[in-house]
Formats: sequence, C-alpha cells, structure tokens
Amino acid sequence: MKIDQLPIGARFQWKGRNYTKVGPMTAASDSGGTDFVPKHAILQPVPGEAPPAPPTNDTPQQLDAAKVRAAFETYHRSALRLADDAGRLALETARQRFLTEIR
Repeated sequence: MKIDQLPIGARFQWKGRNYTKVGPMTAASDSGGTDFVPKHAILQPVPGEAPPAPPTNDTPQQLDAAKVRAAFETYHRSALRLADDAGRLALETARQRFLTEIR
C-alpha cells in the first residue's frame, strides 16, 4: 500500500518501524518523531493488527445547471453595475463565451 491510499490515523510499518499517518505525506513513529513518507514508499500493515481500511471516496455532488446559471447571472449583473462602458462590453463578451462553453 502507499501513503496516499491511507486515511489519517491509519497505522502501518515502513523500514521496520511502526507509524501512524498524521498528514497527507507525514507519519508519526511509535518511537517518537515525525517523518516524511514519499509516495513511492511501499508500506506494510503493522503485524498483528488489521490492515487499515481504504479511505472512502466521497462522490462530489452534481451541480444543478439552473442554479449555476442563476448564480452566474446574479454575479454578471453586479459586475455590470461596477464597470464602465468598455468594461460592460468586455463583460458581455465574456458572458456569451461562458454560456456557450457550458452548453
């Protein structure tokens, strides 16, 4: 297993020492101190302990297209109020480009 496959708090063995993952690429040794664990390092379960459960992959929520468009239009109206004539033209061009890209 690799460090990026483990959740924070998972225990593992590396280079003959027992560790607990404390950050994305760091682990605290049972004997004290914190070490950087490179992504390429091959880690082993701690003997006598169950291997750590893989992290859950939380599926990101789908965006509601109507809500995104409504939020964008609200932002666009606010930006238009703050811009001068040249800025309004540039904003409208950018708006059209954005709407074309998301269709």
